[in-house]
Amino acid sequence: VQLVESGGGLVQPGGSLRLSCAASGLTFSRYSMSWYRQAPGKERELVAAIDSAGASTNYADSVNGRFTISRDNAKNTVYLQMNSLKPEDTAVYYCNAKYNWRTPYWGKGTLVTVSS
Repeated sequence: VQLVESGGGLVQPGGSLRLSCAASGLTFSRYSMSWYRQAPGKERELVAAIDSAGASTNYADSVNGRFTISRDNAKNTVYLQMNSLKPEDTAVYYCNAKYNWRTPYWGKGTLVTVSS
């Protein structure tokens, strides 16, 4: 199983980025998908999650209204659209795939830096 994140980079405050996570080696449509992030010196935290069908989403309070998670099961890809970015959004963003009680899979992460 591979989860490969992309789309990170340097962006100014107020800007936007779209992260992608391409999955392979698993039946993608069975998995709920999530984005986590870890800022320097902090614990990894859940940012957004989406169920296997894409019908239900949830967000951390800190990003609600600014970030949108979506998925394309035909492309085995999950996205995170990030708008109105703030310096405190700076972190490594990780993709997570989970199916029922099984151990989840993780990507290696993509760095997002919000700075002027």
